[in-house]
Amino acid sequence: MATALERAGVAPREVDHLFFVTVTGIATPSIDTRVISALGMKPNVKRTPIFGLGCVAGAAGLSRATDYVRAFPNEIAVLMSVELCSLTLQREDLSVANIIASGLFGDGAAAAVLGNADRRPSKSPRVIGTRSILYPGTEDILGWDLVNSGFKIVLSARLANLIAENIEGEVDSFLGEHGLERSSIRHWIAHTGGPKVLQALEGALRLPEGALARSWRNLGEMGNLSSASVLYILEDLMHADVAKPGEYGVLIGMGPGFSIEMLLLEW
Repeated sequence: MATALERAGVAPREVDHLFFVTVTGIATPSIDTRVISALGMKPNVKRTPIFGLGCVAGAAGLSRATDYVRAFPNEIAVLMSVELCSLTLQREDLSVANIIASGLFGDGAAAAVLGNADRRPSKSPRVIGTRSILYPGTEDILGWDLVNSGFKIVLSARLANLIAENIEGEVDSFLGEHGLERSSIRHWIAHTGGPKVLQALEGALRLPEGALARSWRNLGEMGNLSSASVLYILEDLMHADVAKPGEYGVLIGMGPGFSIEMLLLEW
């Protein structure tokens, strides 16, 4: 997180609100308290630790932090994601879901700094809009079962089909609220849910070739980092310096619930 603050030109004591997301471990007090102490942040910093949103938490955390900054435009919010998926390994579970998850997920941590436009670095986008979607009755699609040996993966084969059947309408409706179409979007930042998930996104949205290249590369090099994935991909895009002023991007996260979170970005 210190690196993210440094790149944003923000001192630790300038942070007003720290949002912390994870789905791979439980700690009381939560990990954000240790980070606050380690970085010397001010003692009256507000904390919002969020557990249980799963892979969608990176996008959802950005949305909640955006809401906070809009309500308090003179303050600075930081989103921190820490995912240690290797802690959830179930050695005795030989189910297909656990074998897939063991090979798919990786460990990662990331942070994002959000503030008003006056302090926004030139390569950073601004958030134009957000949308949260929850599909009732889909709790068995994705998540954890808490068992004696820890976290046991819940991963349904129906996940890719659920995405393929719904994502086009959800994206088009979201963009339509802002007078945009899919052809208006130059950059796609999609959660690395797995090969079938990325293929479902590419097919249902009829994305141009290479639109999800950063997501595919992140998946191949690091695996699914749960909530941290979209933050890694967004950082990759920002550091590549390919986004031009006035271009739009859509950031998409998906997770247990089943839920989808989307943010519309403009450079």
